[in-house]
Amino acid sequence: MKKLFFAVLIIASLLLVGTGYAAPAAKAARKTPPAQKTKQADVPYKAFIVVEAEGGKMIDGENIHERRAPASITKLMVAYVVMDRVATGAIKLSDKVTVSKQASQIGGSQVYLAEGETFTLEDLMKAMMVASGNDAAYAISEYVAGSKDEMIKLMNAQAKTLGLNDTEFHSVHGLPPSKGEKEDQTSCSDLAILARELLKSPKVLEWTSIQTDTFRDGKFVLTNTNKLLGKFPGTDGLKTGFYSQTGFNIVATAKRNDMRFIAVIMGSPSGKVRDMSTMEKLQKAFAQYKMLGIVKKGEVIEQDVFLVDGKYRKMKGVTEKGFLYPMDVNKKGAISKEIVLPQKVTGEIKEGQKLGELVVKLDSAVIGKVNIVSPVYVPKANLFTRLIRRLGLNI
Repeated sequence: MKKLFFAVLIIASLLLVGTGYAAPAAKAARKTPPAQKTKQADVPYKAFIVVEAEGGKMIDGENIHERRAPASITKLMVAYVVMDRVATGAIKLSDKVTVSKQASQIGGSQVYLAEGETFTLEDLMKAMMVASGNDAAYAISEYVAGSKDEMIKLMNAQAKTLGLNDTEFHSVHGLPPSKGEKEDQTSCSDLAILARELLKSPKVLEWTSIQTDTFRDGKFVLTNTNKLLGKFPGTDGLKTGFYSQTGFNIVATAKRNDMRFIAVIMGSPSGKVRDMSTMEKLQKAFAQYKMLGIVKKGEVIEQDVFLVDGKYRKMKGVTEKGFLYPMDVNKKGAISKEIVLPQKVTGEIKEGQKLGELVVKLDSAVIGKVNIVSPVYVPKANLFTRLIRRLGLNI
């Protein structure tokens, strides 16, 4: 009996020990998956890029060529097509646009256009760029290209011209695609290029810097979807975009003194996270970089170009424009300039005619080029003088 009693006691002890060790393991197993999910939910974006606006130097980035749906940021390409047409004189911002039935039926963010209403193209551009009006984008597209489909063709043609290799548009407003339709696609890198091009049109910044405005003779208030305006100093554009499948996106730009940066963030889990991440990226760029004035506009190049046929025997060219470059304050590098000019030029010389290039290098890498041009018009010398020169005589 005693032996039986001790045997039962030993078996019971072993079972208790096994149960004691198994319970913590089971608890740990249950806790692990939620911790992993929380970590994934904390990711502030799927992709981003920060570039200096003037020269396009990339400051920072992650997954910059990952193709994602831009949502309402699609409207930036609509704006680019419009401003390109305005620049050529094909259309004017004062043109009157009559709203079609199709435009009045576009949902999502809208300014509630009614069929038959008439607005200036500029009023509709403000409605699109400030309040992200999908109906305004549709009405603009119909006016500029004749139809929504033709506008999409123009948008994709412009994307190809700009070298936006990650981009393909299927809508003019960026709404989620209906069944059987394709989703708009682009990348942070492509959107930064598009933003740089749009910045060449001061009117675009005039619109995108508006926090609130009125529409329809003051009866409707336009409120900018870009909440960085007034919150992050120097912000004056450009556009936000969101729908549930793609997340919260933004193309933002800010300028302080002589430096302007563009930040693109795609795939944030919330508008607040997107905006905070964007401000952090821009603040870091402004703190880390300073703009160096390396070349001045009109700077005389101290190397003669001989004019074979010119009234003057030789001349010195000047730089066509200035060149600024963002330098990391924590890094040092040697800036050098290489003059690339022909020894001689034939024919008459027009004012502003390109003679050569000034190549700017940081260490051994080329960081920019500036045209060297003629500062004056130089007509041809008389026939006798040109013949003598061709004989090798110095006159």
